[in-house]
Order: sequence, then structure tokens, then C-alpha cells
Amino acid sequence: MKTALTLVIIGALNWLLVGLFEWDLVTALLGGEIHRESSALARIVYSLVGLAGIVSIGLLFRDDAKVR
Repeated sequence: MKTALTLVIIGALNWLLVGLFEWDLVTALLGGEIHRESSALARIVYSLVGLAGIVSIGLLFRDDAKVR
């Protein structure tokens, strides 16, 4: 469960970078075109997903019984 949550948070943080800076961390690490051209609306959605990932970091440090 925590492994899946960690991957979701990493993905969300990557989308935050895409939304704010049009820069893809995963692609930079694994190869490929790191700059993404996105519409303003898409960048807002990416940023919101990234912010949700930041909020979710707290879930990693809760007891498993408390995570729903």
C-alpha cells in the first residue's frame, strides 16, 4: 500500500513540475523530450494534481489502520 502511495506521490509531483515549469522529471531521468507544451488549462490541472500529491505525503506517515 505504501509503495503504491509513494509512486502516486512521485507521479503527482512530476505533474506539478510539468504544470509549473513545463519540465518532465521522469523523462529527464529516463530519457526523452523533457519540455512539454501545454495549454493553460492543462497546466492548471497538472498543478492541482501535483498539489494533491503534496497533501498526500502526510498519508505515508499515518498508521495503516488510519489510511482509508
